[in-house]
Amino acid sequence: MDDQPSTSSHHQHQDQQQPDNHAQKEQHRPPKKRDLNEPMDLDDLLPQLDEFGKYQKILIWLICLPACIPCGFGAFNQLFMAEVPDHWCRVPELELSGVSQHVRREVGVPKGDSCRRYAVNFTTLLESQSLMDITPNSSWPTEECVQGWEYDLSDISSSIVIDFSLVCEHAIYPTLGLAALNAGGPIGVYAFGVLNDGIGRKKSFFLCLGVLIVGGLMTTFSPDFWTWAVSRFIVGLTIPAIYQIPFIIALELVGANYRSFVTVLTCIFYTLGLVLLAGITYFIRDWQIMAFATSAPFLLYFFYWRCLPESPRWLLAKGRLEEASLILEKLAATNGKELPASFKQKLKQHMMLQRTRSEERKAEKGPGVTALCKTPNMRLKTTLITLNWFANEMVYVGLSYYGPALGNDRFLSFLLSSLVEIPSYLCCWAVMDRWGRRWPLSICMVVSGIACIITVLLPADAVVLTLVLYLFAKFAISASFLIIYPFAGELYPTQLRGVGIGASAYISGLGLIVIPFIVYLGMEMLVLPLVVMGVISVIGGLAGLRLPETLHTKLPQTVEEGEEFGKDFTMQDCLRCVPISRLYTKSLTKPEHQYD
Repeated sequence: MDDQPSTSSHHQHQDQQQPDNHAQKEQHRPPKKRDLNEPMDLDDLLPQLDEFGKYQKILIWLICLPACIPCGFGAFNQLFMAEVPDHWCRVPELELSGVSQHVRREVGVPKGDSCRRYAVNFTTLLESQSLMDITPNSSWPTEECVQGWEYDLSDISSSIVIDFSLVCEHAIYPTLGLAALNAGGPIGVYAFGVLNDGIGRKKSFFLCLGVLIVGGLMTTFSPDFWTWAVSRFIVGLTIPAIYQIPFIIALELVGANYRSFVTVLTCIFYTLGLVLLAGITYFIRDWQIMAFATSAPFLLYFFYWRCLPESPRWLLAKGRLEEASLILEKLAATNGKELPASFKQKLKQHMMLQRTRSEERKAEKGPGVTALCKTPNMRLKTTLITLNWFANEMVYVGLSYYGPALGNDRFLSFLLSSLVEIPSYLCCWAVMDRWGRRWPLSICMVVSGIACIITVLLPADAVVLTLVLYLFAKFAISASFLIIYPFAGELYPTQLRGVGIGASAYISGLGLIVIPFIVYLGMEMLVLPLVVMGVISVIGGLAGLRLPETLHTKLPQTVEEGEEFGKDFTMQDCLRCVPISRLYTKSLTKPEHQYD
């Protein structure tokens, strides 16, 4: 890393000033105890093995990036399963006359009311006059749709709304299904976060993928609404954990200089999955076939089992040094490099150390979720990360849900709302390594919120202008959504990265349970959900400014390093737009961690 030489020279200057004292300290320092306490840090090693060499490119392009696609499929295919066609009460007596649906609707139900029908004996009326001569009378009594509904199948021919009769008094049911999907998210993201740090990234990913596929197949063959809702809850258990795990694997494989690049790549592949979903839903209009097509093909991902390695960072943090050594040897060989002799020696020293049974249990179990809030600085960072993530994810997902409701073509609107994310990622990438994470995150969220709020000033018939403002808001919030993942991953130490991201995503996922009901309000007032989401976005963006900058810094490895990271953050730092290199690395960088 670019900050290591200056740090190293600083220590060397101190050593030259006090050579005798330093030599005496080295003679009396127990070498094995030092090795036991020092974390094995890859941030110093990866630059010597290539931070983004052939090994990382193969794994990321062929495995980690495609692994991001199932998340979008599972999260948003439901929008096209629960589409609501134009509908009205069924009047069987009028169907026997053989006239068109339009005529039956004009005669049998009150104008503009889809949930009432005229309570008259049409059989008796038809005995005295033809259907074309019957003129509805507003004084006729009405009743509920006691014999079901008719649907206009010219545009929407297949939907759970049609198959399960989810209209009128049951119109809220599709929203309940979406809430069920999001209710599974907080549970699953925390559970898989714990598994991620407990059993490893690899096993957690394939377990998560298996749950998603099972839920998708259950969705396909659901005979009624409640079975369908349970299947969506099962799918929701994997959202967004199915995206987070390959992202963490990719982030931990590369050096610090490529974190932003890998983050942009994973987000672009996720968005390409949404674009692919838009195409699938356009050409496959049967909701059951679509559910199958957006879940079953991911069974092929299990062929990755033999190819995907465990994260060497996680293995080192867990003390599984032999396994980490094998992976690092392979990484070095694939990149045409060789592990430094000093690093090999350090690995051997760690392997030779005898641990007591209690130490082994501690190393195996690792710190729990309570470590996120035990110390003041970690507690503050965890609170701010979670608050920002809550606002960010709530607005991003809410806008994604709202896309098909805007404009004149739901497929085109969803496609545009997905495509607009790609330029936002590229623009964000251009500033992330120059301005850091904090200010781009805050500016994007505030701008997105303002664009949403402005829609309340537009006339009700300004559909196109509302869509344009919506797309601009989606552009900005997508950029901030790109930042929040690496930002949180860089702020949490390696020992807590999985459980930390899982805990923050768990709490933020609670907001997603409410989002479907906020979107449902748009049936009465189109811009109301946009205004609510806009306010949330502005509040979250302003709160993010208090988090410490992570650009030009090393990833903290242990809980102790996580507490020290950004501990001396001041108000002046909070208002600083351009981060200063090496601002927080002094306390984290030690000359013993460099493998020259």
